[in-house]
Amino acid sequence: DFYNFTALNIPANHPARAMHDTFYLDPEHVLRTHTSPVQIRYMEAHQPPLKIISPGRVYRVDSDATHSPMFHQVEGLWVDEQVSFANLKGVVQDFLQRFFEEDGLQVRFRPSFFPFTEPSAEMDMSWKGGWLEIGGCGMVHPNVLKHVNIDSEKYLGFAFGLGVERLAMLRYGVNDLRQFYESDLRFLKQFN
Repeated sequence: DFYNFTALNIPANHPARAMHDTFYLDPEHVLRTHTSPVQIRYMEAHQPPLKIISPGRVYRVDSDATHSPMFHQVEGLWVDEQVSFANLKGVVQDFLQRFFEEDGLQVRFRPSFFPFTEPSAEMDMSWKGGWLEIGGCGMVHPNVLKHVNIDSEKYLGFAFGLGVERLAMLRYGVNDLRQFYESDLRFLKQFN
């Protein structure tokens, strides 16, 4: 609970802590709902400058063609003295253009709210004539830095999170996320 919520500035009454969003093992232990707890543990053990990518399994109470109760997420974190939102935008834009092999891929950042970043944004990319949400991001909230004893007056940071399966679905034209987990060799063969 501490690493998944409290250290990330998510208060006790926040909707993300609700039973319909989170798998509780007992009142104080949960299956992680995002890979951000890795960032907290890393920042506890290291001082800035910091740059990490943290991939991993996450769990949410959600299941349909585009959501799974278990999926993979990758998060990025950069903490240093001169880090800005412009750096965040450049890193995300560059990654997406390289991943989708499309230099002109448009990415936009819409204002949003996450307790662990301020300002916060939803990341959208141009897709089939419209915009598609692909993740969340923002500047690390000063309270998060304080939880891990990093001087928030001296250091700034940004973080972003992306769903690995969602990116794979878009890149390879997969319409149903569940296909990745059905062990159908005819489907999986295309990814050799």
